[in-house]
Amino acid sequence: MTTRVLLVEDDEMGGRFMAKALQKLGGYEVIRTLDVPEVLCLAEDAETACVVMDVSLVGTQYNGRAVDGVQITRLIKELDRTPPVPVLLATAHAMRGHADELLAQSGADAYISKPIVELQDLVDQVRQLVVKAGHP
Repeated sequence: MTTRVLLVEDDEMGGRFMAKALQKLGGYEVIRTLDVPEVLCLAEDAETACVVMDVSLVGTQYNGRAVDGVQITRLIKELDRTPPVPVLLATAHAMRGHADELLAQSGADAYISKPIVELQDLVDQVRQLVVKAGHP
């Protein structure tokens, strides 16, 4: 069975590159969506081993209000799932202090700076989170 990664990314080209890298280099099944109820449903599913979450999600709404990746990550971390699904924030806010602040605000497990130049770095970080969470 293939390990599933949920990718929440609003940049079409960047999302395609990340999805391809996760599929080709990591061997993961990748599901992409920006629909917040679907994100929460998939994040709650035990088959989802990791979520890669863009921080700046332009135009994404939930319950009639604009939301970003930090807010969606908090919702994911509030789900009643054991063990909790790990979340990797993908952020263009690469300054160390700001990234640490985003991790604290969101409850995410790790972050990767965008633009992602070395796609293997993305795959390696996802793999570390997947293994740490006990998935194959």
